[in-house]
Amino acid sequence: MSLIHELESLVQELNSGLDQAFSLSVVEDLRVAFLGRKGKLAQIMQRLPELSPEERPEVGKTANIVKGKLTGLLDECKTKLENAAEADKLAKFDPSMPGRMPWQGSLHPITKVMTEICDIFKGLGYDIVTGPEVENDFYNFEALNLPPEHPARDMQDTLYVTDNILLRTHTSPMQARTMLKRKPPLAIIAPGKVYRRDSDLTHTPMFHQIEGLLVGEKVSLAELRGTLTAFLQEVFGPETKVRFRPSFFPFTEPSVEVDISCCMCGGDGVVDCKPCRVCKQTGWVEILGCGMVDPEVFKKVGYDPEKYTGFAFGLGVERVAMLKYGIGDLRMFFENDVRFLNQFI
Repeated sequence: MSLIHELESLVQELNSGLDQAFSLSVVEDLRVAFLGRKGKLAQIMQRLPELSPEERPEVGKTANIVKGKLTGLLDECKTKLENAAEADKLAKFDPSMPGRMPWQGSLHPITKVMTEICDIFKGLGYDIVTGPEVENDFYNFEALNLPPEHPARDMQDTLYVTDNILLRTHTSPMQARTMLKRKPPLAIIAPGKVYRRDSDLTHTPMFHQIEGLLVGEKVSLAELRGTLTAFLQEVFGPETKVRFRPSFFPFTEPSVEVDISCCMCGGDGVVDCKPCRVCKQTGWVEILGCGMVDPEVFKKVGYDPEKYTGFAFGLGVERVAMLKYGIGDLRMFFENDVRFLNQFI
């Protein structure tokens, strides 16, 4: 039968082609040419209806045998070429050559500073609390003694979702949330992202804050001063000087701003006989705000201001990191420049 002869001749024809195959791509081309949907085997089998019913079983049987042989030849040649390529690589491999070091990553400097701050306060007995970044007006403003006419509610400062829903402008809402759930005494810090409509060398629309709160009986401003002095000297070094200045915040009374001696000039106001660009020759740098919790805030959460007192404080993590590492542009933290980040490995 001519079809059986044509089928059997495919084996010899493929053998001849594989003898000239020196790459895997040529082997793949031969596979498509012989076993593909429009290959030589398929073309022969399309003529099967031309045969009588008695001849078809024999031709079909031969086709299966030939297909198996063709597949075997292709696999054998492919394995041979793959082994040869692997042997060639091994022959060129020099085990005495130094290896390539893997890419070394590290924690982001903001993460490092935030972790360090949290660890310090955990050592002082504070609990860490977290909460939603999308907040409502009550927790973000009203519970913290910020009336409707306060400038912080202005659309230029706050990112509103609806009239009552906004992206939190500080992590202080966690103070109100915690006081509504827990009774004194309590000591907490609330780290996290906050959002404001601001962007320049020293401000970004998203940044990180850590707010702290301690409430109990007979808590005094002296304890606030001692706590923050110990904290700042732990972060910036025991030689760091700390000063407290009167200020105003709606949720604390009295309110205080805290400065530290400049990390760049050591408080001298000059660096290499040039004016210090960080402290502007004052020798001091503002680092955080704090104060005694306003009695109105206690009333909002159901605490008795006659029985309990407390202090609160808040600081920007990016600002601490900039001073700690001597970074002049806040935006460098968010540009993901590997050359910058590699300095903190």
